Amino acid sequence: MVDFSAAGSAHPRPQTVPEDDPHIGEVSEGRVLRTILTRTPDGVFSLLGPGDDAAVVAAPSASVVATTDTLVEGPDFRAAWSGGYDLGWKAAAVNLADIAAMGARPTALLVALAVPKDRRLSFVAALADGFRDACDALAPGCAVVGGDLTVSATLMIAVTALGDLEGRAAITRSGAREGDDVALAGEMGRAAHGLSVLFRRFHPEGVAIPVDPAVLDEGEADAISAQLRPVPPIGLGPVAAIFGATAMMDVSDGLALDAGRMADASGVTIALDRAALGAHPHRALAGGEDHALLATFPPGDLPPGFRRIGSVVPRIPDAPVTCDGEPVGPLGWDPYRDAGADAR
Repeated sequence: MVDFSAAGSAHPRPQTVPEDDPHIGEVSEGRVLRTILTRTPDGVFSLLGPGDDAAVVAAPSASVVATTDTLVEGPDFRAAWSGGYDLGWKAAAVNLADIAAMGARPTALLVALAVPKDRRLSFVAALADGFRDACDALAPGCAVVGGDLTVSATLMIAVTALGDLEGRAAITRSGAREGDDVALAGEMGRAAHGLSVLFRRFHPEGVAIPVDPAVLDEGEADAISAQLRPVPPIGLGPVAAIFGATAMMDVSDGLALDAGRMADASGVTIALDRAALGAHPHRALAGGEDHALLATFPPGDLPPGFRRIGSVVPRIPDAPVTCDGEPVGPLGWDPYRDAGADAR
């Protein structure tokens, strides 16, 4: 059974909290920053880490891949379900996945935090632990090299991730070609299943309550872990590029929706095979947040870690994505359409 308590984790890590655990509003900015910085060692690409007005990060290939993503309490997470460690892990993972989707190796993260005054200092410590452990596990050598800290009524975590292409061209969404194989690395549908369990079991009368592991079976616990602490196949991004991927992207909003974006960018149709989508094809098509890597390759052998789920065919009007020949609607997560919905 997965332990979702503050001390327990699907990804074990040291948990040291000061004996005194004041609210953020009761301590100085310097103490909060020291709490964070003692938990975020420099990465191998950091030439100058936190402490100055800006960090200096090595760019071995002379080109930098950059992305940013923001997690906001409410539309993106519920504090009752996600502890500081969960949020640090997830905020790192979702940004690392975007770097990997370009075929690049992550090199550094910049983190801007807006934290309510009533949060405890231990929350910030756990957040920093989550960032550190996610980088160590998913993208060794990458680390938090700087950021910003402010107060806000709403908890917000904004991350900018940097990456290095190691001399290769970036893999974009627009390169899929007719005849290519469509392949996937990573899990699909588990995080969405976890979110549905959270809303069904721990959201009575429209209010999120803490997760009680005792009432979960093993499948539900694993699905919730996939939602709160995703484990994207970051290392397979560069592998796909080396193997000649023609297009690639991170699946964050659902396979159907994101495959449609790739199809539109490339001017083709992505034809998926239902049998390749596992035991729950609708969950795979509609569910996001596992942050799997969707890629297309010339016909032939696929790189280790990728599995074939379809093919690229000539553009079918009004059908950017099909499944067993039938058009697939825009299933998935659209924040402007779905934010605040309880059944996403």
